[in-house]
Amino acid sequence: MAEAVVSFVVERLGDLIIQEAKFLHGVSDQVEAARTELQLVQGFLKDADVRQRDDETVHILVAKIRNAAYDLEDVIEIFVLQVASKREGGIMKVLKRFGCVLKEGVDLHKIGSEIEKITTQVSNFRSSLQTHNIMEIRDPRGATSLYERRQQLRRSYSHIIDRDVVGLEADVRELVMQLVNKEPRHQVVSIWGMGGLGKTTLAKQIYHHDEVRRHFGSFVWVYISQQSQVRDVWEQLLIKLLSATTVQREEIAKMTDDEIAKRIYLLQQESRCLVVIDDIWSIETWESLKAAFPLNQRTESRILLTTRVKEVALHAADRNGVLHQPRPLNEDESWELLEKIAIFGREEITSEVVGKMKEIGKKMLQHCAGLPLAVIVLAGLLATKDTIEEWDTVLNNVYAYIRRGKGHEQECTGTMWVLALSYDNLPYHLKSCFLYLGIFPEDFEIPVKRLTQLWMAEGFISMPLQQGQGLVETMEEIAYNYLNELVDRCVVQIGERGSVRKIKSCRLHDLMRDLCLIKSEEEGFLQNVKSLHRSETMYSPPLTIAKAIPAGKVRRLAICLDENVDKLVPSSYERDDRLRSLLYFGPIDWHPKNKKLLRVLKVEGMTALIDLPNEIGNMVYLRFLSLRNSYIKRLPSSLGNLILLQTLDLRIHNDPDMVPNVFWKMVQLRHLYLPLYKTTRGNRLDLSTLHNLQTLNYVSSRGCELNDLAGLTSLRKLAIELESPLKNLEETLKGISSTLNGIRSLFVHNSLGTDSGKEVTQIVLSCRHVYKLKLHGRTVELLGDLQHFPNLTKLSLCRCDLNHNQMAVLAKLPNLKNLCLMDGTFERSISDTLVFSNEGFRHLECLSLNCMFE
Repeated sequence: MAEAVVSFVVERLGDLIIQEAKFLHGVSDQVEAARTELQLVQGFLKDADVRQRDDETVHILVAKIRNAAYDLEDVIEIFVLQVASKREGGIMKVLKRFGCVLKEGVDLHKIGSEIEKITTQVSNFRSSLQTHNIMEIRDPRGATSLYERRQQLRRSYSHIIDRDVVGLEADVRELVMQLVNKEPRHQVVSIWGMGGLGKTTLAKQIYHHDEVRRHFGSFVWVYISQQSQVRDVWEQLLIKLLSATTVQREEIAKMTDDEIAKRIYLLQQESRCLVVIDDIWSIETWESLKAAFPLNQRTESRILLTTRVKEVALHAADRNGVLHQPRPLNEDESWELLEKIAIFGREEITSEVVGKMKEIGKKMLQHCAGLPLAVIVLAGLLATKDTIEEWDTVLNNVYAYIRRGKGHEQECTGTMWVLALSYDNLPYHLKSCFLYLGIFPEDFEIPVKRLTQLWMAEGFISMPLQQGQGLVETMEEIAYNYLNELVDRCVVQIGERGSVRKIKSCRLHDLMRDLCLIKSEEEGFLQNVKSLHRSETMYSPPLTIAKAIPAGKVRRLAICLDENVDKLVPSSYERDDRLRSLLYFGPIDWHPKNKKLLRVLKVEGMTALIDLPNEIGNMVYLRFLSLRNSYIKRLPSSLGNLILLQTLDLRIHNDPDMVPNVFWKMVQLRHLYLPLYKTTRGNRLDLSTLHNLQTLNYVSSRGCELNDLAGLTSLRKLAIELESPLKNLEETLKGISSTLNGIRSLFVHNSLGTDSGKEVTQIVLSCRHVYKLKLHGRTVELLGDLQHFPNLTKLSLCRCDLNHNQMAVLAKLPNLKNLCLMDGTFERSISDTLVFSNEGFRHLECLSLNCMFE
């Protein structure tokens, strides 16, 4: 992970050199030298990251390099703000006025000296690594020690058959049928899923199945480690296919790569061969190997492969192959597997004791969450425990036992080392994104939009560079692709999908979250603290925040609060100058303190009605600020100082006295959520400068000029309340048509009264590319040509007073998948019967009727 931190800072420096070159005079040499030194140390950290568990000195050096990179990141933050001051002019006044990090007299020379000092430290640390025989590795597959031991211990052997198998019968039947079909075309069957799910166990059950043994004439099983070389794998394949003699082995050793690949290829065409490729990690490895396989050629040979990476499984299976993901065990299957290993055959245990053990065992199995490996590790431990008291002891510390297995000090005995292989294999940019998931509470359904906003605020997502006139991905799209990669690599699970099948929420398997927190603490990446009430059971012993936070600097801090907690965070940690992120989960009573370098502040659910202090404006480095679901009487104009904000969430519970007209200063804003109540009190908001804004949630026609939307060229989501008459609406809509054409999600709340409705229709008509549409308030008639809205997949209607013939309009929507009809959707004169045409709603998947006839 130190290598990931360094890589991140190197990238930040590279972006700075490219994008801010004209402002680097005076420190450009120091910045370039720092970047070069960090690039040099990267190669050593690939080896050092792996070996630090074996060598305490190396562990200390890695931590120092990581902290130096963090220090350099802090200096960069200060420097970037100085660069911004040259461009914008006003930021220095803000900083001087509020006495923030940059005080009067701090200049480029001082920052340059600080960069030089850190660069020298990194250089010295690099020299120390070399004296400890740390190798410079540019290919991560060259890393050694613990990682290799983990790989070796995971190596599978076809002759070792798992005795205790539960819940795979249907999977075996399905895949055996695929392999022995008479289709005369080469086929790949890909089994994929997270570590410990039973992929290799399933492959072995198939490999040794009677029907498979009768069908194929030759069998080969090869295990692919991350250090495997193509030549070595091909030699294994050929030797096993030929059942090679000593003489043949010598001949194979003399063959060229092309000769070996061709010989394997021909053998699979000449006879029925089953080749199992176990634990393949990358598309590159498959592409290197596949020259030896007659893919899509006329042959009854087959390939069965296992992988943790969905992208690899898809790529190998291609169009004609089969993709299969084993499911987790259910509760009964988990108990059956545990019982087989831990209890069967132990005559000394009476049926009465077994009954009590089952009760305890099922409680423990909840922590396994259906992962077969976790059940097996737990069962192996319980097999040595004879009494109810011993099982109770394991229950009290079940997470530790599942992680560790039987050993107390040994590596590679529990589940963590298996799951850690998936983490070790992540590219550096995904490691930070994965570890950040540990900031959310246990069993938390993580909203994807919020997660990607936080990743961006933390700097994990680089701003894409415009290349010519071609389209460029947005930061949000890059972040979503990162999430998809984590899902494909089976380290993150999909929670809910939206109406267009995009991932709406995600979650972590309990054991994967455990790994996330362990790695985060090891790397000083974040600290997640749970505050428990004194009444918690013995299975969740009370935990004080002061003890939970380790000594030293805390970079990111998440506090999960019980409503009865007496104290939030120890003052020493709240004052930590290096704290970059502070997130609270649960009801809180919080007052802001001057966090100099905070990038992320989430203080949702403040229970007391407060005036948000002017001091909030001191936190000038904030990229993300959320006060959602809080009670705030006054929002200060000092919010305007937060010009680096990307996401601002002000969806508070109450109607504030005033919303200050300061958002126009926040030109970096990408997502703005305004209070759900009236947003004016005589004060109009100027939003015309927010060219990067993608989300504008709940703006009022009384509080904002619709003409301002013309400048919001990046807008994709709009929620608007019509609460004042709209003059010259048709002309206004023409003037902002470019913005409205980009809208993908639209919510219109009509508060104009009983004589209105036409305005809603006009606005909807101007947003023809919407995917999601929600209308609240009088509408009267939907557009007759609403059927020509090709992208509309989700529609919600409430209190629209629609005419009786409007159901026929809804029925013609060509791609509607989700329809929600709430109270007052249709005018009262309509009978209580809704009539749906047989010919309509051809693609509807979900229909919700809420309070329709109250």
